[in-house]
Amino acid sequence: MSAADTTTPTKVPPPRQAPPGPPAAAGSAPGPKRSGGAAVPWALLAPCLLVLAVVLGYPLVRLVTLSFQKFGQSQLWGFQPAESVGFDNFAKVLGDGEFWTVVVRTVVFAAACVVFTMVIGMLIALLLQRVSGWVKTLINIALVASWGMPIIVATTVFKWLFDSDYGIFNALLSKLPGVDMIGHNWFASGPEGLAVITLLVVWGAVPFVVITLSAGLTQVPKELEEAARLDGAGAWGVFRYVTLPILKPIVVMLTTLSVIWDMGVFPQVFVMRNGHPEAEFQLLTTYSYDRAFVVNDYAQGSAIALLTVLLLLGVIGVYMRQMLKIGEVE
Repeated sequence: MSAADTTTPTKVPPPRQAPPGPPAAAGSAPGPKRSGGAAVPWALLAPCLLVLAVVLGYPLVRLVTLSFQKFGQSQLWGFQPAESVGFDNFAKVLGDGEFWTVVVRTVVFAAACVVFTMVIGMLIALLLQRVSGWVKTLINIALVASWGMPIIVATTVFKWLFDSDYGIFNALLSKLPGVDMIGHNWFASGPEGLAVITLLVVWGAVPFVVITLSAGLTQVPKELEEAARLDGAGAWGVFRYVTLPILKPIVVMLTTLSVIWDMGVFPQVFVMRNGHPEAEFQLLTTYSYDRAFVVNDYAQGSAIALLTVLLLLGVIGVYMRQMLKIGEVE
């Protein structure tokens, strides 16, 4: 008998099995997935959507309706019913050379306001990163105070600053050698008057841009800036290749909002020209107002306003496309 025959084989223990679960109740079936979670966000948004539908939806629907009708004082007072004229109002507006002059003037005015606002706001935001804490606090207080000033008050202050007889700006310029601006009327020509209004719009818009960009600059990693400097990049190189790419979503958002706001400038021009803007001061907003409430052609005024809305929707479309691209890159 060999050793293999006398050796007792080792028995492997059977694998452990999980204890059986509790018995299912008779007639029970697995329950469906809870779908109430998808309705909660809509329920929370419902009050806001309702307010937007009432405040913005009805005026927009009424605007579209009027733009396709013949609607003047007779229709306003109920002497005649409103008549549907199809696209006649749009044909008259688009065939008017004055309308296209106003469109070009509005686009140039808005572009100038946006460029100056973004450049000045970026410079101030960058400078705030290099000053002491108490200086930054004082500047922020001044920015918030100017931002919170009502538009009518700010416009009145600028009218006084650039007054031809008592304006401080003319007096200060006249102190320069060879400059005599006493009695100069800044609103005698359209370009000079619009330059003053541009300065007013930029002055009111810069605080928001500065505060927003300052918040964004706190998210720029200092390690990346230090690494760029060690690689030999100067101040412009650090800003271009490190700071600006990180701030791009904020810059795109601010630029789009500035375009929308500056395309819709109305009270600055209206108040600065005492409620009667001359032809060389007309923007799309004031031009629509004049057509509706001065000429009493509410249909054409509505058509001009609707064309302005469509133009701004194009700007919003570009903004959404840029934001989607930024999201895909991230």
